[in-house]
Amino acid sequence: MTNKKVCDNWFVTQQINDGLYLITEPHYHWYNRANLWLIKGRDRDLLIDAGLGVASLREHIAGLIDKPLLAVASHIHFDHAGGIHQFDERAIHAAEAQALRTGDGHEALSSQPGWVNLDHFESLPSSGFTAEQYTFNAAEPTQILQEGDVLDLGDRALEVLHLPGHSAGCIALYDNRSQALFSGDVIYDGELLDELHCSHIPTYIQTYERLQKLPVDLVYPGHYQTFGTDRYQQILGEYLDRRRQPGCPADAHRG
Repeated sequence: MTNKKVCDNWFVTQQINDGLYLITEPHYHWYNRANLWLIKGRDRDLLIDAGLGVASLREHIAGLIDKPLLAVASHIHFDHAGGIHQFDERAIHAAEAQALRTGDGHEALSSQPGWVNLDHFESLPSSGFTAEQYTFNAAEPTQILQEGDVLDLGDRALEVLHLPGHSAGCIALYDNRSQALFSGDVIYDGELLDELHCSHIPTYIQTYERLQKLPVDLVYPGHYQTFGTDRYQQILGEYLDRRRQPGCPADAHRG
């Protein structure tokens, strides 16, 4: 039994600007807490990542949604794609579509030891919740994403960049007009994980070499804080300097 309390509100929403909201799960451990980005467009809305799926994100954002919504998983890992089954329209890269379709907890990391622990929950999302009951729910993708696809919101368009390395189906969404990058777990200002069973360091190096050439003013990452051009290039350069050399193992605790 646990003496943890059930929280009143599992999600918190912060408005970043007129068309952008950041949604987080503050009662979940900071180390693996994902950033979920809601972009409001003229003709449609876009949700980038859907969190753990332990509470209804769909209900939480219902008051903000007044047009068709597409939920996109930046990659298959449970902290990003765990709630995507709640949405009618859902998209993921082709490399991880089958894992979502079958609810593959191995690829989502959720069925591997150490990834979903009760200790990671500072409060419970619902009465009686246990980490053992956590399930990565299967969901049929309604849209299969490929490199170069464009998600048109009417007044804003985001290009799909396939950027594997952390996992095979990792994507980022790039707004060429504003040079904003919604990066998922491809790049963020924290310990980058490249030694998971689904990771591949040589591919991650190629991804970062590509990103060095991409003009980026602001990164909206899948974890931690936003950052600008200088820090973006610094993270890329430091990773490449380290990983172009042999060795240098890293711990792996976040997906």
